[in-house]
Amino acid sequence: MNLSKQIAYRVALATGFLREAEQDFTLERWRSCVDNAQLTVENVGKAVLALFGIVPKTHDPARQIAAILRGQELPENISELLRAMLPDLLVLGTESHFLTDYGDEANFILPWDLFTQRTAEDALQSAKKLVEMIQTLPDLMNSWREDE
Repeated sequence: MNLSKQIAYRVALATGFLREAEQDFTLERWRSCVDNAQLTVENVGKAVLALFGIVPKTHDPARQIAAILRGQELPENISELLRAMLPDLLVLGTESHFLTDYGDEANFILPWDLFTQRTAEDALQSAKKLVEMIQTLPDLMNSWREDE
């Protein structure tokens, strides 16, 4: 598998979903905004994993990124960036994915009734932050690999 294409693809997906999340926010479609923000964050996480040669089918890349942080010796600037990404990856992980699509099935709450302007705003801010962060990571990774 061509990892550079995988990374570019995931970043392009993240950017496209971010654009849709911003449009949804403008249109006050809170559930859709959170859904697209979650997909943004998920694809940023998958782009990070692709940088390490891992391309899983998952809605929860935070788990694998946390394992990389525990199991690999990384330069401090890369570890700091990955650690800074983790909270947003965790908040907008698998649970958010299912809530935006199915709602709270246990309590019979529809997805449109779960999300507010505030939750949409928070999700959108997380998505924007992670898209900005992923832009710097490939250069950091390349400089680290050159130093090895």
